Amino acid sequence: MNATTSRGSQAHAAKAARARARRIRLLWKAVAYLVLAAGGLTFVMPLVWMVSTSLKAKGAVFTYPPEWIPRRQLTAWGPDVELVHGKWTPTTSGGDRNVSWATTEDGQRLKVLELRNIKDARVVQVLEPDSRRGEIIEFPLYRPAERGRPQPVFEPIRVVDVRFGNYPEAWHALQLRRPWLAFDIPYALRFRFGGTTYQIGPLQFGGFHLRSAFTAFYLNSVLVAVCVTVGQVLTSSLAAYAFARLHFPGRDKLFLGYLGTLMVPYVVTMIPVFILLRLMHLVDTYAALILPAMFSAYGTFMLRQFFLTIPRELEDAARIDGCGKWGIYANIILPLSKPALATLTTFVFLSNWNSFMWPLIVISSPEKKTLPIGLYAFMGQYGTEWTLLMAASLMVLLPVMVVFLLGQRYFVKGIVLSGLKG
Repeated sequence: MNATTSRGSQAHAAKAARARARRIRLLWKAVAYLVLAAGGLTFVMPLVWMVSTSLKAKGAVFTYPPEWIPRRQLTAWGPDVELVHGKWTPTTSGGDRNVSWATTEDGQRLKVLELRNIKDARVVQVLEPDSRRGEIIEFPLYRPAERGRPQPVFEPIRVVDVRFGNYPEAWHALQLRRPWLAFDIPYALRFRFGGTTYQIGPLQFGGFHLRSAFTAFYLNSVLVAVCVTVGQVLTSSLAAYAFARLHFPGRDKLFLGYLGTLMVPYVVTMIPVFILLRLMHLVDTYAALILPAMFSAYGTFMLRQFFLTIPRELEDAARIDGCGKWGIYANIILPLSKPALATLTTFVFLSNWNSFMWPLIVISSPEKKTLPIGLYAFMGQYGTEWTLLMAASLMVLLPVMVVFLLGQRYFVKGIVLSGLKG
């Protein structure tokens, strides 16, 4: 009997210990989720503030305490206000600043411009109708109360005030004075064919006349980001294919030297590249934005690591079927590398879409500026149009979100597989 009781108590103690351990695990899991949620919230807060600011009025950005929902203050008029000229039952006021609306006993609707304190009374300047323009109406500061403290005539209230008009205003805030995409090539190419001399050039294009500078900034960013992304993915895949699948003398040493360029800070190479572009007369051109960014050691390294995971048996089978090096690259390597290519495409597009320093250095013409440089135009020497700046920033963010959503299913897979070696 004692042995049975002892075994029962031990089983009960073990069950209680397991339950306690399960509660502790659940507690730690809840704490971990709370910490992750708090961390995610800190990353989301700037985006929420940007959206909120883009919908506010110009004078309501730095209100205290901060308001996440755009609002504006109105004045609620109390009922049956005793005036010098008789009783007045006003309606809820509206409008900007101190402009309000009220209705008299006889049904007239008056527009009030100014509310001022004069001794113990407030002065109201009536603007409408025209027959009463400029008339001064006085009434007590407080309503009479039978008992207790007198109640104020005016009670501040706040209503939701969302300004969607900030977005079109931000889009058309900056004007473009010169044509967009205009170019002039003062060189000519002459060649002789069949006894006749032909000449190509000089070339000149008048461009497109765009009124909104923000439209030009958007088109420039799309043009530069797409060209750089296509060019960098192409050059990185070709270099990665050579380093991963081809055999030539000094391949590994050359790759280590190529990889060592990642350790050189970008600010060190910025000035030499700018000098080279100036000697080539490419400063303040689209070529200065596209050509230097079309080659990347990081993209080559990432794609090389992914290409190494592809079985060589597939390459041998394609070679037996008559495929050459270009056929293997186009029909075997690239189709099997979609996750890595999508990941690199996302990285390159995001990097060039948000690039600020290099376009600021090489571009001086307003019609060739990209979006990050265009956003800087909303920040003046004596003030910043925060509502328009946040509205423009949100419009700049939309293509980035679209690219990320389209490539997100390949994103994590490409990162994980790029670090594996078959």
